[in-house]
Amino acid sequence: MPQENLAEVLSDFSLGAEQLEPECNLTLYQDGTRTVLFDAGSGPDFMPTAGTIQNSLSAMGIAPEDITHLVFTHAHPDHIWGTLDDFGDPLFANASHMMGRAEWDYWWDPQTVDTIGTARQTFAVGAKNRMSVLQDRFEFFEDGQEILPGIQAVSSPGHTPGHMSFEIRQGTQAVLVTGDAIGNHHVAFRRPMWPSGSDQDAKLAIATRQRLFDRIMTDDLAIAGFHLPNGGMGRVDVIGDGYEFVQDPT
Repeated sequence: MPQENLAEVLSDFSLGAEQLEPECNLTLYQDGTRTVLFDAGSGPDFMPTAGTIQNSLSAMGIAPEDITHLVFTHAHPDHIWGTLDDFGDPLFANASHMMGRAEWDYWWDPQTVDTIGTARQTFAVGAKNRMSVLQDRFEFFEDGQEILPGIQAVSSPGHTPGHMSFEIRQGTQAVLVTGDAIGNHHVAFRRPMWPSGSDQDAKLAIATRQRLFDRIMTDDLAIAGFHLPNGGMGRVDVIGDGYEFVQDPT
């Protein structure tokens, strides 16, 4: 990122430039028939403060076996490593596991571990290990497909090659589950055209962010962001030549 301008953006959010500690918010959707969890978190093996999804579900009176569908935005560690329990068995034992075909094909490819770059090799190994255990449980879908009633897949590549977002709609109300396509509440909003080192294809990710923001504003969508603060639910406002995340007061 343009370092000479970065401090100005971060100062509005009382953030330093050296380290960020983002939230990891999993989206849960219930329609009376289905209990759908978007992403599985990291489990205990990625970061010491992560892997608390079972506690969060329990606080809502939900057990892992109550999840009917587990839908993935992408296969990074904080999204897919939480699929297995401490014994290496499927945690969400009764859930259909659903992933975009392009994302699956990328991580399943045996060449990915050698081409993804040293910094992300553990991502590739971890994803492939879990996908190998769970492969018989997976269903695949394409961009634009209604994967479940009221839930449409929205292709949003760049952060990973097959990253997917999801529009959940009931009548005139809709929310976009963005995954990591809009990766934070500060730079990604205020300067969506800046590249991010967290994105595998920075140029493609920029185009995706712009397209998603256009869709959010045009269709008046609420958003649920994986790495957005205070639970990640809110809306988007225009501010200057960028955007602002507005927290949902509920």
